[in-house]
Amino acid sequence: MEKKNKDKTPIMIVDDDTQALSLLESLLCHDGYENVIPFEDSRRALDYFNTQEVAAVVLDLSMPRLHGMYLLELFTKNKPQVPVIIVTAENQIDSAIECIKAGAVDYLTKPISINRFMASISRALELRSLNDGLSSLQDPEQAVGLPSAIASRHSIITHNKNMLSLMQYVEVISNSHQAVLINGETGVGKELVARAIHTMSKRKGEFVSINISGLDDLMFSDTLFGHKKGAYTGANQDRDGLIKKAANGTIFLDEIGDLNELSQVKLLRLLQENEYYPLGSDNPLQSNARLVVASNHNLRHLVNEGKFRKDFYYRLCTHQVTIPPLRDRLDDIPLLLDHFIDETAKIFGKERPTYRKGLVELLCSYDFPGNVRELKAMVFDSVTKAASSKLSSEYFSELIERERDSFPFQGTSSAPQNLVGGNGVTFDRFPTLKHAETELIRRALEIAKNNQGVAARLLGITRQALNNRLQRIKKGPTA
Repeated sequence: MEKKNKDKTPIMIVDDDTQALSLLESLLCHDGYENVIPFEDSRRALDYFNTQEVAAVVLDLSMPRLHGMYLLELFTKNKPQVPVIIVTAENQIDSAIECIKAGAVDYLTKPISINRFMASISRALELRSLNDGLSSLQDPEQAVGLPSAIASRHSIITHNKNMLSLMQYVEVISNSHQAVLINGETGVGKELVARAIHTMSKRKGEFVSINISGLDDLMFSDTLFGHKKGAYTGANQDRDGLIKKAANGTIFLDEIGDLNELSQVKLLRLLQENEYYPLGSDNPLQSNARLVVASNHNLRHLVNEGKFRKDFYYRLCTHQVTIPPLRDRLDDIPLLLDHFIDETAKIFGKERPTYRKGLVELLCSYDFPGNVRELKAMVFDSVTKAASSKLSSEYFSELIERERDSFPFQGTSSAPQNLVGGNGVTFDRFPTLKHAETELIRRALEIAKNNQGVAARLLGITRQALNNRLQRIKKGPTA
């Protein structure tokens, strides 16, 4: 029989029930795991954990001397890289959520499903391996070549430090079988990162993408899981769902925050058991597709509002990737601008147009609520309409002003509630008009890096009007 933990790092089982101890130990040994150590006394288990290297822990909750929740908190605090699986008779959702929040990687109830227990052990050891890999990540400043190469191979245009660090993390988690949650505003490139995860995983199956926004439970279930003939009116033949199409590959669900609660329950089962039911079928099918989801909502806020299941959220967030908005990676704007100009010129067979330095400063002064997607659309439109070999900054300025007028203060750092620390100006006390004007001009010039043309556009006045105001400020109050 193949030995599954060849380094013989022990798996601990902690349970005051001797029969449960014996059963779990025999299951692990029979499946090929070596060095399984049972503990009936929770105090001895804590001493061993604190002094020895441990691969994983299987832990009961209701025990004398030291309660399982107390041990869980100590284990995850002292050695957060060691995965802990709860196996208990307490079949309560609140208990499960508290354990997951405290750091447990799984929560199984007695009598346990043997298949689910073995799958949970396998995932826990895989997670331990990933944690070891994460701890060895180099600082992107010290190894900038590696993450840059990772990004460029997957069409991600960046030399931003945070993005390079993110790509290193993506490479580490790519071979995991756990779900991945990608967070980020609209247009930041969530699907691009999801495709990178799939490609780096070297999975042989397809990458299948679904935008689930607006799908009711029937449409979602039919699209993902398929149906049997006669499952509903109009179901005239069997249909395989997209989850089957993604066999040995990756299924990407965009806008997961819009998923209704009934559909969340079905996905939770898929995550827990790796199985699903086609509509109209009583026989479950197995799935080995990797689940990657994305959202531009804050899922934790949705949980607090009762719009997203807690247990489902904690299943999704084993691996989290948060893509920064474009306004937080302004050093990427010149790279992206050049890339999109080249791409658009090639599509239309045009000579690559040039641009003045002030265009980059203008773009860096804008918040880009649509992020990279909005920048790409701007460049595409500008290059397409360019009548000369040079792009017009005025045209970009018009596009920006049009967007600001159409969507004032929505979803960007220019929103009133986010002015502090963003592009806004704050005052210790209510300012006079003269004081406010002076501070606005100063801030606009700071953002525009002293480019008066860009600053004037930010302020919504002509360059000549800005120059006149600057002259008045320089002269100071008149006698």
